[in-house]
Amino acid sequence: MKAITAAESFSTAGKHEASSRVVRVAVAGATGYAGLELLRLLARHPQARVTHLLSSGRDGKKEFPIEDSHPSLRGKFSAPCQPLSVEALPPSEVDMVFLATPHQTALEIAPRLLERNLRVVDLSAAFRLKDAAAYPRWYGFEHDAPAELEEAVYGLTELNAEDIRKARLVANPGCYATSVILALAPAVERGLLDINAGVISDSKSGASGAGRGVSEKLHFVEVNENCRAYGLFNHRHVPEMLQALNLAEKDFTFTPHLLPITRGILSTIYVRLAKSHTHEEVVALYNDFYAGAPFVRVLGSGVPEIQSVAQTNFTDIGFSLNSDGVRMIIVSALDNLTKGAAGQAIQNMNLMYGFAEGTALT
Repeated sequence: MKAITAAESFSTAGKHEASSRVVRVAVAGATGYAGLELLRLLARHPQARVTHLLSSGRDGKKEFPIEDSHPSLRGKFSAPCQPLSVEALPPSEVDMVFLATPHQTALEIAPRLLERNLRVVDLSAAFRLKDAAAYPRWYGFEHDAPAELEEAVYGLTELNAEDIRKARLVANPGCYATSVILALAPAVERGLLDINAGVISDSKSGASGAGRGVSEKLHFVEVNENCRAYGLFNHRHVPEMLQALNLAEKDFTFTPHLLPITRGILSTIYVRLAKSHTHEEVVALYNDFYAGAPFVRVLGSGVPEIQSVAQTNFTDIGFSLNSDGVRMIIVSALDNLTKGAAGQAIQNMNLMYGFAEGTALT
């Protein structure tokens, strides 16, 4: 696990054979919240053209204008939204596909898309975990695509940029996982932590993180003026965090909460350091680790807030150390729909096709 440097991040972008071409893009799951955010960003991407819109949840309707689902997109896309079908995506009209679909839908169709020589960025969890045996416990289904699972690259650009550039299948990270992994990766990589003392993450998300499906617990009356913990010891993003950070389950506790806001994640993480450090030393270490990462902002003072990252692709990270220099609180903030989903997916596409990493994101 290693952060990219500025030179690694941008040196090949202008030389990639596809850097001057227009990439033809399909969005599957276009009617969801992540689909909306993808389309909002793709609409301003100068080197991406959306040729196909697909819905995995409205198959009973043959086709419809995307503004029927997202009125804010009125007039931006001429392609109608169609029922999800691999056959509707001929390689002569599509170069890559974003899958903003349920996990099992992505598991089913991603291998078929790869057979058609299409590149895929999957926003579901279908290919995030390298251990197929973990899926029944955490996601409730058997994973039956071992070759694709082995091939998939975990799409956290700050850690895996070089592999993402060459990938055919990118597993876009989860929103909670992104906030926690980015906050902890430098400390874990540089041996800063006393792992045996345990790592605790208290994370809070806006309601859009649960998707657009109907749920009683997401009704306005249930969410408004409330804050609810859920998924204690069994949240689906836990194995993803453990895998990326190389932590044992016994050493990591993660508790998510639902906030009465639309978008945003704030993770407050409690750790002990292996030896005493100053605040300045920690800030310097994080700045060095993320020197080439344009969407991670390390705060020299203060701690992040959701308002500072809402509607952006940034992750803000800040710290507070106790007077002993051993107990430390790390706070990270990001927008769950942008850096936690669609923005990160666009960031991955930019790397895959040699575009400037921040294209359509700044």
